[in-house]
Amino acid sequence: MSAVTNPATVAECLRVGAGFTQADRDWIVAQFATLDARLAAFHADATALEVSVKDREARGQKVTLECWIAGRQKIVTTSGEEDLRAALNDARDDLRRRLNDAKTRQEPRNNKHIREMGQPGPDQVADTDLTRADAETA
Repeated sequence: MSAVTNPATVAECLRVGAGFTQADRDWIVAQFATLDARLAAFHADATALEVSVKDREARGQKVTLECWIAGRQKIVTTSGEEDLRAALNDARDDLRRRLNDAKTRQEPRNNKHIREMGQPGPDQVADTDLTRADAETA
């Protein structure tokens, strides 16, 4: 698989929506930095992130993180955590999980087959060897 020439990063792809200002953007990018490793598999010009918050700093605030990647369904994660930083981290972690799940679903079919069938465990190998040994001594 070839490397992406212009990999997506949070800093390049993040837009701040309702409830946030451009002044908030830098600390949000820092909070979301762990997403960079997952986003790097996609082209920056085909990837967009938007974070918004409804009723900021109030009881019942809701953080929404949306992710658009060309050729894939939009992913939307939300958090109702009362602490804004915790809510951002919650939405970020959910997005990372969902990107991982999407990657797993799109792996080549032969890898999926191996994953579903599983590798023989040590007890299965031992049983095969015992059967073979019994046949040789009979």
